[in-house]
Amino acid sequence: MFEILTTDQMYEADHRTIEGGVSGDILMQNAGRVVFEEIVRHWSPRSVSVLCGPGNNGGDGFVIAKLLRDEGWSVRLGLLGDIDALKGDAALHSGRWDGATERLSPALVVGADLIVDCIFGAGLARDIAGDVAELIETINSSMCAVVAVDVPSGVDGNSGMVRGCGVKADLTVTFCRAKPGHYLLPGRLMCGELSVRDIGISDKIISEIRPTCWRNDPVLWRAGIHWPGLDGHKYHRGHLLAFGGANMTGATRLVARAARRAGVGLLTIVSDPAALPVYAADAPGNMTAPIGMLDALLKDCRHNAFVIGPGYGVGDGTKSLVIQLLHLCRATVLDADALTSFSEDPSTLCFAIQGPTVLTPHEGEFSRLFPDIEGDKLCRARAAAKRSGATVLIKGADTVIAAPDGRAAISAMEAPWLATAGSGDVLAGIIGGLMAQGMEMFDAACMGVWLHARCGADIGPGLIAEDIPDHLPAILRELWLASRKKG
Repeated sequence: MFEILTTDQMYEADHRTIEGGVSGDILMQNAGRVVFEEIVRHWSPRSVSVLCGPGNNGGDGFVIAKLLRDEGWSVRLGLLGDIDALKGDAALHSGRWDGATERLSPALVVGADLIVDCIFGAGLARDIAGDVAELIETINSSMCAVVAVDVPSGVDGNSGMVRGCGVKADLTVTFCRAKPGHYLLPGRLMCGELSVRDIGISDKIISEIRPTCWRNDPVLWRAGIHWPGLDGHKYHRGHLLAFGGANMTGATRLVARAARRAGVGLLTIVSDPAALPVYAADAPGNMTAPIGMLDALLKDCRHNAFVIGPGYGVGDGTKSLVIQLLHLCRATVLDADALTSFSEDPSTLCFAIQGPTVLTPHEGEFSRLFPDIEGDKLCRARAAAKRSGATVLIKGADTVIAAPDGRAAISAMEAPWLATAGSGDVLAGIIGGLMAQGMEMFDAACMGVWLHARCGADIGPGLIAEDIPDHLPAILRELWLASRKKG
């Protein structure tokens, strides 16, 4: 279940399922039951308060409360608003609840060991304030464990933004598919453990809705990996040119090591002649060439991919070189200084992009390149990709990758150890190495982000950027062996 659905797409999936003969009553019963199952799997019986809102999320809460009560748990239920105001399936299930219904208030937190948050769902369209905000503050400052149903109340399901305030959950149970807000910050930080459970909506219906966003996973891009054939040679695996700065040589050395570990057949570092001895001494497999030979290098079509930006320097010279490379329409990764050099003239960069190009900005670089693009991270990445014609990757704990055609992926792997100098240079090198081998730009960006994050998660505390490339072979071997078994 790697598709990510917007709130509107989730409503559409519900609607189509009901039209197909599964009643809303049954869907709500199923939703409540899977939350109940997750609760009893995580906790032994204890005092629980189920906090219900006025919509379908509240209806789920009535189902959960009844199932817990029937199982012998001590249950209190609070409702926002009057029970007579409930409609549809929520009203139906409230009528099946045989316990007391209290007014929603901070008093429900007192004496509780577990809180079940069913106040607001993913479609919340206003900021939370007043009495409900006071209740949420009480929940968050308590020692209670918290289970959120669908999303933590206050979290926007589409953007991950917190509307006024939000419940901080230990476990979030959502239905059918995750939503962007489960993976985008800060919503991701509010969810705790995320469990996505089936409630009877078919995969066929999800397919018909045609999602364009996914959780980044090998299922998305493994078919596009160019594994070397038995009859292949190094030239079949691409020849990447990495452009090295004269002073900050470490950045391009990381690019080079990462690209080679990612599988590129040959790699040449192109730099000012004064820096070439540093690059040549770094690794015997690196080839080097002075920048003065660039025209001759570019005439050779076997040099089929470029990475430029890390440590190269900001200025008009970098800008001119980037434009020259982009006009060749070969696979190109632009990072760091290559992006910052266009801060005053981003339209020129967008105009120059003609071939397969990946832009890898962090938030600061993105805001300088696309200062007029606003909204959540997913929306901004998609807008920038459409405008530029490149695959745009906005880095961070919730890295988003977006293609010009609207496809997008969100990284869901937890790898906080990647917040270290040089980590982004390694990512640029991995993506460049994959593109040089012939991988499509969106797939290469997604795979590069996944490999990078997986290395961060595997290596863990103490990670430095130099560790990442050397861990790639083990992960690539896993993928290769899996592809052989599948075949």
